[in-house]
Amino acid sequence: MTVRLLARRIAVAPGIEVASEWAVPGPWTNGTGVVLAHGAGNDMTHPFIGFIQQGLADAGLLSVRFNFPYKESGSKAPDRPAVLQQTWQAVIDAVRNDEALAPQRLFIGGKSMGGRIASLMAVQDGVCDGLVFLGYPLHPAGRPQRLRTGHWPEIRCPALFVAGTRDPLCDLDLLRAELGKLGSSATVRVIHQGDHSFKVPTALNRSQTAVWSEILGMILEWTRRQPEVGGVTTRGASPTVPDRAPDSAR
Repeated sequence: MTVRLLARRIAVAPGIEVASEWAVPGPWTNGTGVVLAHGAGNDMTHPFIGFIQQGLADAGLLSVRFNFPYKESGSKAPDRPAVLQQTWQAVIDAVRNDEALAPQRLFIGGKSMGGRIASLMAVQDGVCDGLVFLGYPLHPAGRPQRLRTGHWPEIRCPALFVAGTRDPLCDLDLLRAELGKLGSSATVRVIHQGDHSFKVPTALNRSQTAVWSEILGMILEWTRRQPEVGGVTTRGASPTVPDRAPDSAR
């Protein structure tokens, strides 16, 4: 499949623009789109985000990645939450309103902080058809009592959580216990011995590409199982039992 890469600047606010890259599969039939945000310590050029973006486009999905303003200015400290959310809204609007490329279904998410801010956007009705969390930062490292789930009851769309079994920011037992707070269905898939960056011990003899390919497969399989239209689940629906990984992935 031929994939076109389009570089676009997206206006966030007066005097603030961010870079974005759109991977457009050909032929594009306006089916499914996925927008991915980077984590706090990286930008949209991180190889992991690029690998997932390319893989999604190769599979026929429109895939968009973008920067937050602080990365555009060269800062290491993330923007205020309001600015991060404003940026997400600008990107979502750009994708939704594109006359040629707007997808019928839109999934949003990303790595760590980028995915968490996407979840804050999803409390609004109709923002997206699903959430893709690539290492959701459930709590700060070493402080599992400080859960970042207060807004979960307002989320009304399906969610995919991809998490490593060694992630210090996401205790899997806590994650599964918190899923009942979601006002939608949820799926949990795990990377055996993966940390927050999905790095695995060298003793496993697994390449980085192999791990990333596994994650890509999880995303593709999950998005294909979601409803073709009207994928938003009403508030109060009982979450599905999270997927348990096969023995090879626990």
